[in-house]
Parts: sequence; structure tokens; C-alpha cells
Amino acid sequence: MSQSFDIAVIGATGTVGETLVQILEERDFPVGDLHLLASSESAGHSVPFRGKNVRVREVDEFDFSKVQLVFFAAGPAVTLSFASRATAAGCSVIDLSGALPADQAPQVVPEANAEILATLKQPFQVSSPSPSATTLAVALAPLLSVIDLQRVNVTASLAVSAQGREAVKELARQTAELLNVRPLEPTFFDRQMAFNLLAQVGKPDEQGHTLLEKRLVRELRQVISLPQLKISVTCIQAPVFFGDSFSVTLQSASAVDLAKVNAALEDAPGIELVEAGDYPTAVGDAVGQDVVCVGRVRSGVDDLSELNLWLTSDNVRKGAALNAVQVAELLIKDLL
Repeated sequence: MSQSFDIAVIGATGTVGETLVQILEERDFPVGDLHLLASSESAGHSVPFRGKNVRVREVDEFDFSKVQLVFFAAGPAVTLSFASRATAAGCSVIDLSGALPADQAPQVVPEANAEILATLKQPFQVSSPSPSATTLAVALAPLLSVIDLQRVNVTASLAVSAQGREAVKELARQTAELLNVRPLEPTFFDRQMAFNLLAQVGKPDEQGHTLLEKRLVRELRQVISLPQLKISVTCIQAPVFFGDSFSVTLQSASAVDLAKVNAALEDAPGIELVEAGDYPTAVGDAVGQDVVCVGRVRSGVDDLSELNLWLTSDNVRKGAALNAVQVAELLIKDLL
């Protein structure tokens, strides 16, 4: 591709933002000028790109008319503050924060619903779902043609990197203190995270559900185009730095044909199906990879209409940064 595109990345010093820049380079994305933006606290840092160190500037002062595409890899407040300014300047937006409503910026996972991009008008506003929703959408999309899906039950064991760099540092600090038999004083988390499991990620509402759980349900329904699908989700915090893992149970209206299920997963893009008798792990298989690893494919113990799966993926890379870049690749190929 001879044409190049001037691009901005907001949140460039965060774990997702840095990985996004890395993937742009790895996949030889046709970047013209790259503008890295962040808050005033992070401005002045630099991020490597194509053999050079690109200086990070403050987003408040940026003129969005200088770029054709911007990735929002910071928090929802940043997206709400600057997305409208970007589109008003004619700049297309890919948001990773979940801040924009679906009718304004539809959730897109290329392996599941890339066709929705053809319905959009410039300047485009597209959302890249939460890493959990992306992982589940990649795994469920190829199964919709071989099972009559009625319900999804998910237990998501999430890496601390989902909460940013400070959470990663806190897990490392707690681990070091405990291994050195020193008193533990939690700071980022409200209790011991190292060598422990926390039953929720974020604060629950009056019904006991967290924002992340409700976001996952909402986004997954949209991406796989089943707005009435019954989904039960529990997100727990695992003492893992990177890589999410999921225990998933799918309920079908009829008996599940495991041969067809395995064939669909084997042929699907973005999936690595682990052979029967083995299973993938976040650390050993998923981290640093561009696929969702699937294993332990089996029927229910006494219910042939039940399908159980074990999924794991790199939450920062596959679940967030790579998905956003894949969406951008489709936009520049067919639309921009």
C-alpha cells in the first residue's frame, strides 16, 4: 500500500497504548506521521517506533486536523473529552475505553462482525470492545453456525494488567514482600492480591454486578448480534500479570455435535485450538500471541446440549491493542 496515514495514539504511555504502537510497527501499518499523546503528567516521555524515540505530547494542545485516524487508549473520561473534537476535525476514531454509545460507535471484532464497518460513514467512530468481550466474541462467532445458542455462563479470571501499570507494580511489590516475609500493606488493591483471588473487579452496583461485568454482557451481545442472549458473568481478579482465562459454558437448544464444534474452531481465524487431552495457559501459551487459545472442549457431564470451553488470551495484546489495529487495517483498506 503506497498511501500512508497520519495517526494519533492517546494514552501512548499506558500498557495498551505502548503495545498498540508496537503492533503498528510489527504489522507494517502505513503510518505517515505518528503523534503520541497523553496527559500532562506523561507528556515528555518517549516511545520507540521504527528505530526512533517519538516524544509524547499533551493531548490538551493537540490539533486533530493533523491526523486522519486516532486511537483512544486511555480512560472513558479522556474519550468523552476529546472524541467529539476529533470527529469535528474530520478525524476517524477507534475507541478502546467503552465510553461511546453503540449507536454512535459500534463495537467491532474483525473475526466476528467486520461487515458492520461497511455501514458507517466518515469520519468513522468505532469501538474496540473490552478484552474479555473480544476474546469471547472470537471464540463464539464460529460456533453460532453449529449450535443453537441459548445461554452463556462465564467465569473470567482477569490479569491485573487490566487495571493498568500501577496494578502490575502492586502485584509485583506484594509478591516480593511476601516472599521476603515482610508485612504486607495493600495500596492499589484493598486487600492481598499476591497468591490470592479476589471475587470481583471493581465496585458492584446495588444488584451486585460490576461495571466490567455489565460492559462485557452488553458488548458481547452486540458483537455477535444476539441482543436477547442470556449471559451470566463473574469477573474475578487473578494474581497474574498478563493474560486472561475464561471458563465458559454454552447452553444449546439441542445436543451439541462435538465434531462440528471442533471443526469450526479449527477453521476459525484468530483461534488456536489445543488438541484434546491438553489445555492452554495464559503464561505458557497466550501472552505475546495474536490468537485466542481454546481447550478442554467437552459436553456437559449429564447434559449433551451443554458445551464447555476453556479460553485464554493476552488481554493487552490480543484483547485490546491488536483488535484495534485490525479494525484500523480494515478501515484503511476499504473505507478511508
